[in-house]
This record gives sequence, C-alpha cells and structure tokens, in this order.
Amino acid sequence: MCGANAPLEKTDWSYLKDKEVIIWPDNDEAGINYANKLADYLSGKCSFISVLRPPNDKKDKWDAYDAVAENFDVRSFLNTAKDLSKKLPSFTISELLSDISPMPQDLIFPRLLTPGGLLLIGGAPKVGKSDFLINFLIHMAAGESFLGLKPPRPLRIFYLQAEIGYHYMRERIKKLKVSKEIIRKASNNLVSTTNIQMILNDDGVDTVYKTIAHNFPNQKIDILCIDPIRNLFDGGAPGSSENDNNAMLFFLQNRIEKLRSMLNPDMGIILCHHTKKIKKKEVEEDPFQAFSGAGSLRSFYSSGLILHRPDELDSRINLYFELRNGSSIPRKIVEKENNKWVELNPYSERLIKQDYGSKLDAERHRKSDVVLDLIAEEALKGNLYTSNQFAEKFESKASLGGNKTIRERISVLATKGYIKFTNEATSLGYERCRSKYGLICVENMEFTNSSGSKQSVLPTHFKCPNTGAALPVENNKIWVLHEEVES
Repeated sequence: MCGANAPLEKTDWSYLKDKEVIIWPDNDEAGINYANKLADYLSGKCSFISVLRPPNDKKDKWDAYDAVAENFDVRSFLNTAKDLSKKLPSFTISELLSDISPMPQDLIFPRLLTPGGLLLIGGAPKVGKSDFLINFLIHMAAGESFLGLKPPRPLRIFYLQAEIGYHYMRERIKKLKVSKEIIRKASNNLVSTTNIQMILNDDGVDTVYKTIAHNFPNQKIDILCIDPIRNLFDGGAPGSSENDNNAMLFFLQNRIEKLRSMLNPDMGIILCHHTKKIKKKEVEEDPFQAFSGAGSLRSFYSSGLILHRPDELDSRINLYFELRNGSSIPRKIVEKENNKWVELNPYSERLIKQDYGSKLDAERHRKSDVVLDLIAEEALKGNLYTSNQFAEKFESKASLGGNKTIRERISVLATKGYIKFTNEATSLGYERCRSKYGLICVENMEFTNSSGSKQSVLPTHFKCPNTGAALPVENNKIWVLHEEVES
C-alpha cells in the first residue's frame, strides 16, 4: 500500500469487493487518518466496514504485531467492530436483469436449503423426527440423495442435539439400514454432540464455536443443525419464552445468525422444532400453522419441512414443504420399513409383500382402465356424469366395487390428469351441472347429442395435484398429465 500517505487509488482493492473488512490501524495519527480515509473509499464496495480504535492505554504505534506478542485478547477486540458503511444492499432492476452470473448451488436440492438459508423442520411428538433427521443428515454428509433430496457433494455438518444420550445415539447409528459406502463417506463429515445441557447464550455461542473449530480445523462447515430449539433457547431477557416474538427474534438474530457469521456466512442452518397436533382440515389449508411458538420464527426461515402422521395407527408419514426461494416441492409420503426410510407412491396403498403389492397394482390399473373406458363409452351413448353420479350408476358393476371405491379411483385419476372436468354442459345440449368440479371427461371424448351428431368434449378445469383445487385449463387442446415420474 506504499505507506499512509500513498494515494488510495494506487492500490488494487477489487479483492475486497463484497467482503467484510475490519481495518486495524497503527496507534498514531497517520495510521488512524489513513484507516478513516480507506473506510470512506471502500464504502459501497464492501458488505461490512469497520475501523478499530486501539485501547487508550497502548503505546504509540501499537499494532496487531504488538497485540499478538503481548497475548492481547484479539478476539474480543475484533468483536468491537461496528459497521461504518451505514448502507443496505440495494440494486436497480437493470442491475438485476444484467447480472448473468450463475445461481448459487443449492446445499440441498431442490432449493430445500440454499447458501445462507435456514430450514425449519418440525413434527409432533413421537412422529419419528429425530430418527428421520439422523438418516437425512448422514445422507447429506455422504453426498447421497435421501428421499429425492440431494446435496451437490458430501457436506460438512455439525449436529448440535440436546435429546439423545451417547449410548442411545450409538445404538441408533448401528441399527441404520444404510450402505457401508454411505457410512464411510459420511463418517468424518458428520459430527454430533450428545444430549447437551446448555443454553445458547453468549457463553454457549462461544462454546459451540470452539467445539466446531476443534472438529473441523481449517475447514468451513456447510450446515449447522440444532435439535431442538426449545432445549437451547435464549431470548435475551430473564424468563423470556419462545412464544414471545421479540425473544424469538433475539434468539435468531443474536444467537443463530451470530454463529453463522463466526463460522461461515454461506453456511446453511437447520433448526428443529415441535409442532402442535392439528386437524386434517388445518393440514389441508396450511400445515405450517402447526409450528409452535412465536410467528416471527416462520417469517424468518427460508424453507420449512413438516412431518405429519394423519393416522396414529398407520406408519405412513406425510412430508410437507414450504420454500421461499423456489418452486413448491410436492408432498411426499414416506415410512420406515425394516429400519430404512422409503418413499411411497402418493396414490397407492401401503404394500406389505411384493407379490401381493403387484396384484393390488394390477387390480387398480384394471379398474382405472375400466373407469376411463366407461366414461368415454357412456358419452358416445349421450350420457355425461359428475363423479358422484358415475359412482352411483356403476356401483358393483364391471367388477368396479362399491360407490366409495369408484369415487376414490376417479379422484386418483383426476389427480394424475387422466380425468378432467367441463362446465360447458349447456353448450352440449345437456342439463346444467351444479357439481363443484363439473362433468367428468377423458381425452378425445365425444358426446352424442340429442340430434344424433357427435361433439368433442373439451375440459374447462382440472384438479390441482398439489392442493386438490379446481383450476381452469390453460389450453383445452392439449391434454396434460400430472403423473409423477419415479426416480
């Protein structure tokens, strides 16, 4: 830099763009003046700028070298840094449109956890959240896909957990039905605590930082997972509760984000939290209302994942996703079979035995084909139906089973897109339909009207596969299927 009197523009400062910069001047007038001029010069170019003020009791020209030599508390000194830039990151529309740099790579695809993001995972007691989480973290640490959720590479993860003791964690790990190769890849990338008894206050933050630095020397971790929030919660004020918005914001900003800034600004955070028991209707409307505690928690996270078991006597669990930085991930149905988590076809019953399951699949496909054929054949005869009317008409006919079974098959076929709906009954010379969805129709269906001529029946609405709502068809000339492709 050629000394304190050298012109600032003679130095290439481009390496500091978007970096956090702390300037430590020599303890003399020339050094402090230079530091202040440099801070002004870099304003707007760096994400954070601070000029340290040497303690009053230090000798003239005292600097960082002297501090190290006298065993000075450098960390505490650096923590006195305050941002002098006084500016928020801001961009014009033209700057955003002209930026063609590649998007940051997801920590967990697809957009479940992005760099600098926070994933909140919740579930009611006894839903299997901890076991799910252990399997999930091991796969992420191995760089392997888990239930369709994929990391770009093996991730370095620190699991700060306060519920499972050492021996019981050891027992769980040994019972995992995970390949030896996955265990080998994850073995040094995933570090877990035992059931710690601590509060994440200032001392707690410092302890966690030192523990992570010890386990990952000279390496930045990719994910910090804290399980559960309530066991380590510190809201700042005595007696503060996780149900208080101000206390929760204090915990998130002054504890969680402080750890992130100390460890790795791009690090992903996973927080585990309990949920309330909610009714089926509430789950359908918004499952994420189930998160307990202050509403500020939900406003803070970038993505959410809820484990919900609709029936306590059933082993199947629904996974619901909420993403702020990406498209919605469709609901997944999972269960634990032989100590291994597997994803089920969202449209099928649980299959206990493979042979029996194949027979059930064949029977469902047969019924589906019969239903679709009958809808088309009846239209040619001049008959159109709502879902309920069709089920009542063909109950116990063509080996389709009862009314409820037929309605369930129609619902599944509509979810997949094989059946759609039309509200234009009157244009076909048919009586007006008051059904929520409309009259059912299938691809290339033709209706024989009262004059004996044939008319094409085109859909006006379809059943949304994610919400079940009736949505208008964008182009009724193109028949779109929503059946998921299995990986």
